[in-house]
Amino acid sequence: MMNPEFQKTLVIMPALNEAGRIGAVIRGITSVLSGADILVVNDGSSDATGAEAMDAGAVVLSHAVQMGYGASLETAYLYASQKHYDVVLQMDSDGQHLASELPVLLKALQQGAFDIVIGSRYAAPDSVFQTSIIRRTGQRFFGILLLILTGRRFSDPTSGFQGLNRRAIRFFSSGVFPCDYPDADVLLMAHEAGLRLGEVPVRMVSRSGGASMHDGWKPLYYGMKMLLSLFIVRLNTARWRRWKSGLES
Repeated sequence: MMNPEFQKTLVIMPALNEAGRIGAVIRGITSVLSGADILVVNDGSSDATGAEAMDAGAVVLSHAVQMGYGASLETAYLYASQKHYDVVLQMDSDGQHLASELPVLLKALQQGAFDIVIGSRYAAPDSVFQTSIIRRTGQRFFGILLLILTGRRFSDPTSGFQGLNRRAIRFFSSGVFPCDYPDADVLLMAHEAGLRLGEVPVRMVSRSGGASMHDGWKPLYYGMKMLLSLFIVRLNTARWRRWKSGLES
C-alpha cells in the first residue's frame, strides 16, 4: 500500500518530437502506477507529440518554442508545486526509462531517507547498459568531480530518471533550475542546499528512435557548460546555505 504521505504523485516527462514513442510510454506508466497523474511538457515539437500524449491520457503543457530540457523540467516542477503534489517522478519520453522501474524510485522516497532519488543504470552489479565511450567517460569524469565536491559517489550523475519529494519540488520550482542540461550542477546545487540525495539501481534501455540531445558536437558544449556551471554553483555557496536554513526550518 502506498504511504499516505505520497498519495498525490505526478510523473513528469519533457518531450521534443517523440511522436510514435510517447503514447506507449504513457500507457506503460498507467499500467504500473494507475493512481499517478502524468504531465508531458511538449517543448515546441514539430510533430504530433502533444496530440499523441493527450490521446494516451496525459496532461500536456506546450512551449510555443523550443526552450530546452531544463526549462521543460522547470515548467513541470512549477506545475507540481502549484498543484500541491507530494512526489514527482521524472523520466524521459523516448522509451529509454522504463515505467516498470518507477516503483523502485517511489519505494526509495517512501523510506524517507532521501529528498531526491536518482535511478542509476550503472549501479547494479550485473548492469550491461551500453553507451558511447565519450559519454561514459564524461559521466565518470563528472562523477569524480561530484565525489570531490560533495563527498558522495554517484555512478550515474547524468541520469534524468529521478524521484523528488516536496522539499525538492519546492527548491527546484524556486527559479534556480538551469534551462538546458541540468545534471551534475543540479546535484551539487541540491547537496549544497541541504537536500538529501540517494541513488538506486534501475534498468534502462537504449532509445528506440528520435534525436538525442547529446548528438554531434553537443557533448563538447555540454562538458564546457557543465564545468562552468559547477564553478558558478560553488561561487554561490552563501545562497545555497540560506536555502538550507529555510528548508530545515
